[in-house]
Amino acid sequence: MIRQTRRRFLTASATTSGVMTFGGGVPAFLRDAAITGKAGGRILVVVEMAGGNDGLNTVVPHSDDAYREARPKLGIPKSQVLQIDDQLGFHPSMKGFADLLEAGHLAVVQGVGYPQPNRSHFESMDIWHSCQRKDQNRTDGWLGRYLQQAGAADLQDPAGLHLGEDKQPFALMSRAVRVPSIRSLDEFRLAGNDSAQFRQAVKELADAGRDDSNDLLTFVQTSTSSAITASERIEAAGMKYKSSKEYPQNALAQKLQTVAKLINSGLNTSVYYVQIGGFDTHAQQPNAHAVLLRYVSGSVNTFVNDLKAHGHGDRVLCMCFSEFGRRVNENASEGTDHGTAGPVFLAGSSVKPGLIGKHPSLSSLKDGDLQYHTDFRQVYATILERWLKTDSERVLKGRFQPVDALRSA
Repeated sequence: MIRQTRRRFLTASATTSGVMTFGGGVPAFLRDAAITGKAGGRILVVVEMAGGNDGLNTVVPHSDDAYREARPKLGIPKSQVLQIDDQLGFHPSMKGFADLLEAGHLAVVQGVGYPQPNRSHFESMDIWHSCQRKDQNRTDGWLGRYLQQAGAADLQDPAGLHLGEDKQPFALMSRAVRVPSIRSLDEFRLAGNDSAQFRQAVKELADAGRDDSNDLLTFVQTSTSSAITASERIEAAGMKYKSSKEYPQNALAQKLQTVAKLINSGLNTSVYYVQIGGFDTHAQQPNAHAVLLRYVSGSVNTFVNDLKAHGHGDRVLCMCFSEFGRRVNENASEGTDHGTAGPVFLAGSSVKPGLIGKHPSLSSLKDGDLQYHTDFRQVYATILERWLKTDSERVLKGRFQPVDALRSA
């Protein structure tokens, strides 16, 4: 009798409200199979700096005469850099990263790139995302392969999440694991029909006895129940969550604050992916680049310290990367053109702080570009093997030597 009453209530509610929705629409994790990582496990947060970040004005070789000669207008004066050592320093707007380094929570992997570099944004980013060239039949991304290898398709909460209005990164693509893309935390809320009675009705219907011969019904019931449970947990945690630090007022910081809320909610997600664009600085670079670097370094600094204050510092590793660096010589428009090697940043309590590898030589260029010495897949291998504790060779489709950037654990 109770079950029949619940069904009637649900039917009536759906008729009057147009069925339950999540924020601006039903998110992918309700439409697709529910997936998850292990509760309390390690988490990777990826920050994509799209457009080709100028690594030379990010980690500045302030004492190199060749740097000043190549950049008479764009070069950062030694007196302004935030010194790392007697040769290198951060761009003056990167106090957030300078503070993380001083606190022992930042590793700077220098000279990162790949053989036969491609200067197309789309192709180079696809190479970073898939670890394959165009002629290698790319069907999935490195993080998608990791999630599939980890067995995420058989679990409940989303194993990975992409936050933002950008197109979902190819890195998260998988043949077996669906990763949701959400614009904001509101998309996890059950919009309309927020009453406890309605939620209980939906949940009881979803948990009702299933006909095992109907795979579609079983899928919908299981996904709906998992979605409601996740929504309730996140909403309750979000109401209680208080940031230990005030996040900067920019879009990247707000995405990272949302990630912090989701982590603190107990959501069993092992990979989060956020993006910030604008790094294609062909003209009038100084002001734009300074703002972008302030956004990234300040946002990541706040995020790392916020998570640490909430007891999650040892669980989270943040990686910041860009698809390529810029040319060594400035152009005639006070900007820089597409180049090759650049730095990758790893932030968190578990990094070995400092500079990893040598800064690329400015006196030994190839076609006017810096020569890389660390393959980006070595950075991925470090994360996969030493952080996520999985076989990197299958994910990366080859064997790559990890770099010494993480503490042993």
